[in-house]
Amino acid sequence: MPSILQAFYALALLNLVLAAPHPAQKRSFKVERVANPNYVGRTPGAGTRALIKAYNKHSMTLPSSLVEALNSDTNPAFPEGNSKAATGSTTAVAAAASGSGTAGTTGLVVAMPETGDTEYLSQINIGGQTMTMDFDSGSSDLWVFSTQLATASQSGHQNFDPSKSKSFKMMQGATWSISYGDGSGAAGNVGTDTVNIGGATVTGQAIEMATAVSRSFVADTQSNGLVGLAFSKLNTVKPAQQKTFFDNAMSQGLAMPVFTADLRKASAGSYEFGNIDSSKFNGSLSWAAVNTTQGFWQFSSTKFTVGGGAATAVPNGQAIADTGTTLMLADPNIVNGYYSKVQGAVNDQSVGGVTFPCSAKLPDLAVDVGGNYMAVVRGDDINYAPVDNTGKTCFGGLQATTSNLQIYGDIMFKSQFVVFNGGNNTLGMAPHQG
Repeated sequence: MPSILQAFYALALLNLVLAAPHPAQKRSFKVERVANPNYVGRTPGAGTRALIKAYNKHSMTLPSSLVEALNSDTNPAFPEGNSKAATGSTTAVAAAASGSGTAGTTGLVVAMPETGDTEYLSQINIGGQTMTMDFDSGSSDLWVFSTQLATASQSGHQNFDPSKSKSFKMMQGATWSISYGDGSGAAGNVGTDTVNIGGATVTGQAIEMATAVSRSFVADTQSNGLVGLAFSKLNTVKPAQQKTFFDNAMSQGLAMPVFTADLRKASAGSYEFGNIDSSKFNGSLSWAAVNTTQGFWQFSSTKFTVGGGAATAVPNGQAIADTGTTLMLADPNIVNGYYSKVQGAVNDQSVGGVTFPCSAKLPDLAVDVGGNYMAVVRGDDINYAPVDNTGKTCFGGLQATTSNLQIYGDIMFKSQFVVFNGGNNTLGMAPHQG
């Protein structure tokens, strides 16, 4: 028979086990997908606006046709006139810089298509406060609107209040700033807090709080900041760069070193951390090596096909998988080759990009991903938005890049389930299930 002492130790051990945290409790945590109640379809001019935003995000030179469209007071993309579309954000970033601006192991988070289907937005929790954010695999800052902003800039937004968080800690002397090709941007100071995204919890996450933002960010009341999911080398915090949520999650017990993007056209999608749900895609995943030199989820993309035809080479083609860009910006050879198969397609100088009759039957496009997989982008997904109120002419979701880097944005994600593997720096892709 066990002695009283043995029984005592056994009971003490049991109590320790019961008292210990159980991160595995959230392994199967799911958030039901919901539709964005504000979704009403893409408005006239959405294509031109999305293209300008994509070029500016990646500091690309605007083609002359797009500059003309931007400067037109009658362009449907800017119903209030070009002068009111200006951001004036360089001042905002400068003001922030000068200080004058007032343990889960897996997690699934819902992504709702923003009005116009421009971005995919999801809810996260920072220090007990719920924020609606834009998940961006093309940047590496987790920044939020905050109560440090001027009252006018806070209007219409969820603003993080560090004083209401018991786990928040200020990082003395740390600052951050982001800026885009058009001069827009945001900047502020930094603290750390506990972040929960779909059940995956990270402690000590750097929270970049905006003290100044561009008018363009203020006007976008659907989003209250960004969750950057590229590699941490792109993080803008100074004097010391900070890790992304994903990097921290991997080091804090994520079941698998992955996150997945399951984004669908005009319907709610999801991001999942620490798990690959095989019910979300058809067949097997194909994997591509990622070049992390520039901090992006970058891979080779050196050929394409249109409508199942013969492959055409794209010499030295490189691309990134970017959930924070709406359109698909591809090598001009791909764009020209694709639209040569679309009757009525033209490079329309008045709207700054390729358009076609909305009634046109668009062929599928397949692009090389890493040399061993051709990712098919459905033709229907390339019809992006009407250019005006007549609904006769539509703007293409496939447009030409003006740099050496191709940006495969949400147009591609609508057709492909994508796995970002931070364990071995690879990307996995397969067609969506259903």
